[in-house]
Amino acid sequence: MFKLLKRTLFVCSVSFVLFLASAYHINEAFEPYSQEIPGTGISFDMVPIPEGSFKMGSKDGASDEAPVHEVNVDPFWMASHEVTWDLYELFLDKSFEASTSEGPLSPEIDGLTRPSIPYLDMTFGMGKEHKPAIAMTQYGAIQFCKWLFLKTGVFFRLPTEAEWEYAARAGTNTKYFFGDDPSKLGDFAWYVENSDGTTHAIGQKKANPWGLYDILGNVNEWTMDHYLADAYSDRGSSSNNPLNLSEELYPKVIRGGSYDSSPGEMNSSKRTASTPEWKRIDPQIPKSQWWFPEAPFLGMRVVRPLTTPSPEFIEKYYGSEPMEDY
Repeated sequence: MFKLLKRTLFVCSVSFVLFLASAYHINEAFEPYSQEIPGTGISFDMVPIPEGSFKMGSKDGASDEAPVHEVNVDPFWMASHEVTWDLYELFLDKSFEASTSEGPLSPEIDGLTRPSIPYLDMTFGMGKEHKPAIAMTQYGAIQFCKWLFLKTGVFFRLPTEAEWEYAARAGTNTKYFFGDDPSKLGDFAWYVENSDGTTHAIGQKKANPWGLYDILGNVNEWTMDHYLADAYSDRGSSSNNPLNLSEELYPKVIRGGSYDSSPGEMNSSKRTASTPEWKRIDPQIPKSQWWFPEAPFLGMRVVRPLTTPSPEFIEKYYGSEPMEDY
């Protein structure tokens, strides 16, 4: 009964938030813009990713990157930078959010389910200021998107695997968006050869041609997709907005490489799968639904589709119950 009531209240709040957003005509033009978080003084930049087609995968990469196939992608905005602790901590700690916000929190925000307090320093000694938030689960990343939606009235989500690769390539078909020469990686990415084993403040390296910073390196980034080694094998010669979903908790797809990655792990086509090994030292039973205490290399970046989905889709995306880990 409680779950049904909670779901009903959320569906009503989704409809109300979307009504307010449409009333104010939020960012109708498909252009770069800065998304403000009301009452916080914090904002993040979004860049438009045009609709188009690209060749997904690689002929000379790992077996799970084949076969190369054409993918058509609808337009969306993508955050120019990875989500930082400066923003993510507002979602983590309601008391902190309330103390730094102008006015009281709305009932929807006040009642939001938030992550458990981690028993470890989830920065792993690498610091927080302007640095990417790390070690959240995919569920935690999605719930952060829900918090953003309730704060802004704008639907945010994780990118699909296809959207991520399309945006990272930025119209190129080379190994990296700047070409095939890994010796140039240092101009665009923090990786094992220049990172000193730590994350770095966002935006210090050059952006890709579509204005995305740290799309390679610094931290890996969550996607929506469930990982299948043969995901590309049944798509045929062309596919529209492909997405693999599953009720199973593992594995999910992460992309982009991190501060700890080698050049070969940072190709635009490189796929990596999540694993329960990232929770091996978690003493909780069941394991935390919020944290990966052995994944300091993992973060997130949000997207916003040009066409806002239905309230039913939004409720389903944000409202999935967490699965018990093992």
